Amino acid sequence: MANLFRNRFVQAILLSELFLQIGIWVRNFSVLLYVVEMTGGDAFAVSMVSVAEFAPIFIFSFIGGTFADRWPPKRTMIWCDVLSAISVFAVLFTLIFGSWKAVFFSILFSAILSQFSQPAGLKLFKMHVPAEQVQAGMSIYQTIFAVFMIFGPVLGTFVYQTFGIQVAIMITGIAFLMSAVALFFLPPDRDMGKEETHSTLLQEMAAGIRYVLSKKVLTLLGACFFAAGLAIGLIQPLGVFLVTERLGLEKEYLQWLMTVSGIGMVLGGGLAMVFAKSVAPQKLLAFGMFVDAICMAISGISTTPWLTLTAQFFSGLVLPCIQIGINTMILQNTESQYIGRVNGILSPLFTGAMVITMSIAGLLKNLFSLVSMYEMAGILFIVGLLFILPLYRLPVATQEPGTDS
Repeated sequence: MANLFRNRFVQAILLSELFLQIGIWVRNFSVLLYVVEMTGGDAFAVSMVSVAEFAPIFIFSFIGGTFADRWPPKRTMIWCDVLSAISVFAVLFTLIFGSWKAVFFSILFSAILSQFSQPAGLKLFKMHVPAEQVQAGMSIYQTIFAVFMIFGPVLGTFVYQTFGIQVAIMITGIAFLMSAVALFFLPPDRDMGKEETHSTLLQEMAAGIRYVLSKKVLTLLGACFFAAGLAIGLIQPLGVFLVTERLGLEKEYLQWLMTVSGIGMVLGGGLAMVFAKSVAPQKLLAFGMFVDAICMAISGISTTPWLTLTAQFFSGLVLPCIQIGINTMILQNTESQYIGRVNGILSPLFTGAMVITMSIAGLLKNLFSLVSMYEMAGILFIVGLLFILPLYRLPVATQEPGTDS
């Protein structure tokens, strides 16, 4: 672990991610609260905040991943952060002199750029982190996300309520610039040994699809992604009903379920770091899927607050196992020149499935019951687990020649 923290790439990428998370959470919650205030809580306007955040994943993920395979990854990430900062400052200028509705643009444009930046970051992990340290590196990376799942909403709400939307947008822009500065400390981009080609963008996208379909590991991971997305989408909008209908408590109690889950995620990320070298990623993924399925079933059945809180805690505890296992397996089983496209294909599978079931969750709840919804989510996680069982005894992937140590 000490060698991992001494890795120049790990130091720079973690510092960059820290600044990015500050900017993202301050922006997202400030914009959300600002839109609620400006529209009097209009449901359509508030929902458009989520649309601006998630729609680019469908439209630009594969395209962004393909370009990330074409472009130098360090330069791609720096330019994405700089352009995000410029767009944020442009929105600030518009807020001062023009329409408040420009705040939607700040989320939309930044979300589009992240579809280019994220796969470039995965590619850098492949280049600069030894294979035996990839899982530990992803554990640290995931722990940062988990910490901000707890403190991000508090930070964003505090900044907006204390300083207002203009200062919040300014802080977001500065945070993106600081992320770009941190990335300058990355090792320089270098040739990964890919031969010069004259293929078109469409040809490279088609090659990415063929690559995923030709790799059993990636195909099964995609099926697992889809099943997990369907499961999470089923219960994502129903947490408040879990509190009011099953537990008979006020809707405000939902924050405690989220807090307990977030604490579990932080602890889970830490435990994953400890066991990263001794547990294969596919076993980590299978364990996380199995425990999460049980926790979903218990959450739906329970009418006792302490039992529901316990299930939520363990659900959060194993979530990093799922995310770290998937990302590690993608990195270990994908050639460097295909990292962006593989990420661009698999990510929309999860998000698309989640949005599909989120959009019909309310209708299904009326047709069946809240308990049935949570049991269905648990069953879908078991289905996802069945897809990855053939990978359970998969041998450890070896590092590509030329990868930095």
